[in-house]
Amino acid sequence: MNNPRHILETLDRHLSAPAEITLLGRAALALGCAPSPAAFAATHDVDAILPLSWLAAKDEQLDFWEAQQRANGELEPKGLYLMHLFRKLEVILTPNWLSRRVRIPLEFPRLAVFRPVPLDLILTKMARGEENDLADIEFLLTREPLTADQLRAAFARAGVPDIPETQALFLAAQPRVLALANARERGGPQTG
Repeated sequence: MNNPRHILETLDRHLSAPAEITLLGRAALALGCAPSPAAFAATHDVDAILPLSWLAAKDEQLDFWEAQQRANGELEPKGLYLMHLFRKLEVILTPNWLSRRVRIPLEFPRLAVFRPVPLDLILTKMARGEENDLADIEFLLTREPLTADQLRAAFARAGVPDIPETQALFLAAQPRVLALANARERGGPQTG
């Protein structure tokens, strides 16, 4: 079973008006980077980025928030949830992430689903310093090989939340991500 798809189908069923969502994390990889490892489809949650312009129109998004609550109530007995909804300011992304995102071809009646480009997905995965995030970055580099120079340029222009721990983790992850890109460029074994 593809848990992210099931979660989004449930959300779509509870919506009464058109809405959109931009996925992060393994849900973005499972649905937006096929084929992908089965472990990605087994994730129990869907994370998403909410653009500031979308959040500014709070009253217009009431249907979405109510649908999210109803969907989570329905999904809870299965251990699934649509939970981590990040404001753009809480995620590491390039300044033009929103205009470059990619629509995921899912046929839902009301819900349009997007994901960031691989470069931005890599940046989002550099905020926690966890090994599974590094493995996910390695997967993304197989999908869209990026050079160390491209990554360095993205690191320099990325918007990093003003949280010291996140900033430190982002800096610590950079040499590890660059090592993955360099190993891929050389065609050698991947390092972690």
